[in-house]
Amino acid sequence: MLLVAPLAWLILAAHYDVALIVAALAGLSDALDGFFAKHFGWQTWLGGILDPIADKLMLVACFVSLGLVGAHPEWLTWLVVGRDVVIVAGAVAYHNLIGRISAQPTLFSKLTTCIQITYVLAQLVNLTTWFSLPRAGVHGLMWLTAVCTVASGLQYIAVWSAKALRVRSQRVRT
Repeated sequence: MLLVAPLAWLILAAHYDVALIVAALAGLSDALDGFFAKHFGWQTWLGGILDPIADKLMLVACFVSLGLVGAHPEWLTWLVVGRDVVIVAGAVAYHNLIGRISAQPTLFSKLTTCIQITYVLAQLVNLTTWFSLPRAGVHGLMWLTAVCTVASGLQYIAVWSAKALRVRSQRVRT
């Protein structure tokens, strides 16, 4: 979480070479954190909530910043941010109306996050002075990101709505 603001600032200030390094370091630290948590059993309920929040903050900051510098269309920023707003609003509603929530990302959601991260890194690579990726490849990755973002958001709505209905139904019977 500590790298979110500096990364956004680096993108907005057009320091793309350093932004790419910071983004890579953030990804590496997240991967190491996950590895150590699973390998040594350092998983907690709070960590299970904070880790996806940190991931979402980083991705939202990157998509907003990249959108503001014109690296991708505005609609893509709104799509990614909108999905995350819907997920967070749904989690808050579930917590307040049903009960304690445990972060349970689906395999498809994890894949979507991976695709979003890949897209952000590809855009940062293109913005650096080091080299550029093929435009068609980045454009295709943008559309894959959009489709997976929408599908994943719809999956979250369906899965958590069904879960909420089951819990409410069980409470009514008891």
